[in-house]
Amino acid sequence: MDTRFDMVAADLPGAGVLSGALRQQQVLTRVAGEQARTLWPRLGQRAAAPLRPLPVKPPLNLWQDALAYGIDSLQRQVLFWDTMRRAGNGLLEHERRGCPPVLAFEYDIVMDGRSLARPVNYALVRIRVPDGCPSTDPMLRPFVVIDPRAGHGAGIGGFKTDSEVGVALRARHPVYFVIFFRDPEPGQTILDVTAAEREFLREVMARHPEAPKPVVLGNCQGGWAAMLLAATAPELVGPLVLNGAPLSYWAGRTGRAAMRYIGGLAGGSWPVALLSDLGNGRFDGAHLGLNFEALSPGNTWFRKYFDIYSKVDTEAERFLEFERWWSGLFLMNGAEIRWIVENLFVGNRLARGGIVSETGEPISIRSLHSPVIVFASEGDHITPPGQALRWIADVYRDEDDIKAAGQTIVYLLHDTVGHLGIFVSASVARKEHSGIASILEVIEAVAPGLYEMRITGTEEEGYQVDLQERSLADVRAISGDDAAADAFAAVAEVSGAASRVYDAGVAPILRPMVTEPAAELGRRLHPLRLRRYVVSDANPALAALPALAEAARRARRPAPPENLFRQMEQIWAQQVEHTLDTWRDLRDGATEALFFGAYGWLAAFGIGRSAREPAAEARPGATREVDTTGLAARCREGGYAEAVIRMMLLLARARGGVRRSKLERSKYLLSSQLPFAAMSETGRLELIQTQTRLVSLAPEECLASLPVLLPAPEERKRAVDVVQQVAGPMEDLDDRTREMLRRIHAVLGFECLELAEAM
Repeated sequence: MDTRFDMVAADLPGAGVLSGALRQQQVLTRVAGEQARTLWPRLGQRAAAPLRPLPVKPPLNLWQDALAYGIDSLQRQVLFWDTMRRAGNGLLEHERRGCPPVLAFEYDIVMDGRSLARPVNYALVRIRVPDGCPSTDPMLRPFVVIDPRAGHGAGIGGFKTDSEVGVALRARHPVYFVIFFRDPEPGQTILDVTAAEREFLREVMARHPEAPKPVVLGNCQGGWAAMLLAATAPELVGPLVLNGAPLSYWAGRTGRAAMRYIGGLAGGSWPVALLSDLGNGRFDGAHLGLNFEALSPGNTWFRKYFDIYSKVDTEAERFLEFERWWSGLFLMNGAEIRWIVENLFVGNRLARGGIVSETGEPISIRSLHSPVIVFASEGDHITPPGQALRWIADVYRDEDDIKAAGQTIVYLLHDTVGHLGIFVSASVARKEHSGIASILEVIEAVAPGLYEMRITGTEEEGYQVDLQERSLADVRAISGDDAAADAFAAVAEVSGAASRVYDAGVAPILRPMVTEPAAELGRRLHPLRLRRYVVSDANPALAALPALAEAARRARRPAPPENLFRQMEQIWAQQVEHTLDTWRDLRDGATEALFFGAYGWLAAFGIGRSAREPAAEARPGATREVDTTGLAARCREGGYAEAVIRMMLLLARARGGVRRSKLERSKYLLSSQLPFAAMSETGRLELIQTQTRLVSLAPEECLASLPVLLPAPEERKRAVDVVQQVAGPMEDLDDRTREMLRRIHAVLGFECLELAEAM
């Protein structure tokens, strides 16, 4: 905002309204400019895209193509509808079996949450080691995967053998999975689920008493569930891996991620209360599934079905495998979905520190002590990078605040993969999830701070994993301009008022009128289920379809790709998909403009101001003030262990990052050589955190005081040799690292001949 306007208007009556109005006008101008920059060129490119040229053929060849295409198309239509029939039968069978997890691995139930004092429809299972995999090592850190409960069933995190589960098993880690059943327990809440997951972790730790604390992997909604778990029980949780997890729902770039506006335009949380009441107290996950499909209509409503029709000989089985998960739709209690919407989607209270536990204590991300790895993708339209990363800038003042808190945060960005690809793509599992797993093996050697994980190389030659230091400015640049924050705060206030009106005036009348048979009928008639029921063996009109499909398979005569009509078919499909995508882009642009036009002006008049303020526990720097008194004296405290860690941190700071190979050498040093090997995991972590704070606050004092920590010449020589081993060969060091190493040698009073030769 123009500071001159603020100065002039500060003393005028209604200055706050004038200031808000100016800010709103600037936001609307920015939204219009961003849409003009991104939306209209994209629409223009589609409109101007040249059509694929078609060959000119003589009449005889044309008739031959027409005949071949007619036979091929008729056969493909029969096989397509038979595939749809099999998908419908698959859903009926899946529901008959109670919608079990779609894991690609066999498992054993370890703990059933339905038997707990506060019962929930969750369970902890242990993944069996499949044939061909080495047996797990009970001394290695267990992996616990929490799958998303966002409409569909459990198992997507282990849907394929090449998955985060498969990666962990091949590395011999014990793997556990948190599954859930279709129907929630009466009265269960999200905080009950968190309490159950704490019991699950206690059971895992009891089964592996000599292993480090378990890694917790949270996929999508399971990511913020894992964050709640870690914030309420930091003593139980090891490193956190958050895959496509929307922790900061308000965040995002203008012109993108229109899904975040839908809740506001619907009026907030009262619509989910209405749908829950129509479901006799339970919310149907099919409503969420329909929203997900609407995000990319060109693909979900047309392309994926056309691909089956076009490639029915090869694509049918893949489609049926995925539909087993996508069509398995689950239920939530009304209280659960309202908690999610009010606290996360509308209130954004996890990042702001506005959530309280069952005991009334505030739940703050700043209470985390576990390293956090965040995996997000630019191609993810459900959880864009801003929603996955913005919480870091909301919770911490700057990167030094992260270090002062003793926290390690690593983020990894993919350029193109979509939301589900983060969990189910085999190529992502082999590269990104393998890279994450490799860092988890050495995570205790990573100094506190903010890093970006970079994976280079190829699968054939091997991947190289580096951690590059980053700042909160980088996170803000990725996550967006924060232009919608005021409007979302207004949504939160309007939502609260509308919900109170609904609860007082509508719910008491509606709830007694809804019976369970009526609610079940409504679920059966939902479009996502009805489309499968209608095209299944439950429909007697399709009785002849299996025989027709078998006849088509026996007489199959596919037309070649160069067939003129097959080429025309592909052009038509491309135009249909472009039309649907154009409608989506226009819809999203209108949604964004309407959202800012409505709630932005409400915010300009002061509505939502209180909802924008973070809770005291979540304000950057609020709970961990940096004590700089006696800093020089603290730099002179310690001995050999402090000196070695300090020198390693100084070298890493000079380089601006660290390679995995160096982390492996650091881990070997910390786990095998005295005095580090004699320390507990907690003791080593505290040592690294303390030295990180000192190096961050006073790097020169830390360097200058090294002789005080190492008074004996033999200790200095031993420390320098150890650090040299971790740093690696001289020819692999960059100029900044070499210069820091030279300064370390100089301050300790001797010259490094190898360094002099390398320079």
